[in-house]
Amino acid sequence: MDVMSSSVQMHVFMLFVFFGIMLFNYYTVSTVKNFIKMAKRLKAMTSIYHIANAMIIYTGMILSAFYHDLAFKVLLMIPTGIFLMVIEIKRFKKMRVIKSTDIELQKAFIPYAKKIYRIEMAVLVVMSTIISLI
Repeated sequence: MDVMSSSVQMHVFMLFVFFGIMLFNYYTVSTVKNFIKMAKRLKAMTSIYHIANAMIIYTGMILSAFYHDLAFKVLLMIPTGIFLMVIEIKRFKKMRVIKSTDIELQKAFIPYAKKIYRIEMAVLVVMSTIISLI
């Protein structure tokens, strides 16, 4: 098997895994009623989220360098990866300062987290659609 075709396959596969992680996190925020349990689960998934995002960015850089391609779609993917990383970091930073006694902050965090995950999934779907059309 050609190394570059396996890189393309890994890149696309990791996009699906990344989207699955986003869906799982959204499901967690929507269904888990105990904030501490939800926060622990999201904390564990945050590292997996960033590993998946890094793998997507890394395989994309390898493919772009191999094909000597800095096309418009590559220029769109770079800020998308950075945006997804930054928005997830902001969500995590907001979650980690909430104490078990801050009931109001816990209640306010859930709609915020849902909004963040909807934005992340929408960005991923829109970018995938744009990339496939170019």
